[in-house]
Amino acid sequence: MILGQSRGYQIRLMDEPAAREIVNWRYEPPYALYNMLDAADAAEDIEELLDGSYFSVAAADGALIGFFCYGQNAQVGEGIESGLYLDGTALDIGLGLRPDLTGQGHGLAFLQAGMRFAERTYDAERFRLSVAAFNQRAVRLYKKAGFVFLHSFMHQHGESEMEFLLMETPDLAARL
Repeated sequence: MILGQSRGYQIRLMDEPAAREIVNWRYEPPYALYNMLDAADAAEDIEELLDGSYFSVAAADGALIGFFCYGQNAQVGEGIESGLYLDGTALDIGLGLRPDLTGQGHGLAFLQAGMRFAERTYDAERFRLSVAAFNQRAVRLYKKAGFVFLHSFMHQHGESEMEFLLMETPDLAARL
């Protein structure tokens, strides 16, 4: 069942076929950190994708093109441990665009569709997200969508540590 439709995007509660497809997406370096865990952990990833906080996004032709998640699953562990998400005035948003569609100018419309969906579904007036600092392509997109930098924190990813940025939008009234 389509829960939201915006600019040709169909947003649905995540189902198992979409979750199975998403866990197999593979991003090229340096974006490989966004790959789901290896095949041994696929069942755990699928279980998370089906927990009710994730929504699949399809194009008008029905092809799966991405996903959104809202709330705690959009937060990063070290940011949680540092208390950066305690301010309950913003809805955390996470997103993923199918790897072959990244870097082609689809991001802003895709992100805005997810924000409009959340405004209606969660009565959200402000959004917050976490992004790897090296991912300047995404940082530029988020700034274009109205997000501003709040904090940075370090996140342990495998054997390495990387900086993440916490960004947030002003409230809905300020954006209109």
